[in-house]
Amino acid sequence: MGLNPFQQFNAGKKNDAFIAGFSSGRLDYERMNGYVSEGIPQRIVTDKILEDFLIAGLLGLPIDDDGYTSHQIDMIEKWYQSGIEKYDPNQSIILFELLEKNGILIN
Repeated sequence: MGLNPFQQFNAGKKNDAFIAGFSSGRLDYERMNGYVSEGIPQRIVTDKILEDFLIAGLLGLPIDDDGYTSHQIDMIEKWYQSGIEKYDPNQSIILFELLEKNGILIN
């Protein structure tokens, strides 16, 4: 179906549920990655990616924003900032010590 849920080549899938699902998915995608009409970015942002940035903010970790568009960076900054606002250095120290004990090093 690509970009157009109303395309006529497969009339069997043209129903309200399919169109609603397509529209919902596209709205979610465009909320995080920008309009499809502006092109597909090099890196795709998902809810999972945003949660990773939130956790990075919570732990005070630096982030890598290479390959993201300005729209995506704006979204990422909001999540990362939300994590920073909840940042507790004591929790990070405890977590890093636990990880180090188990042989996991964080740079």
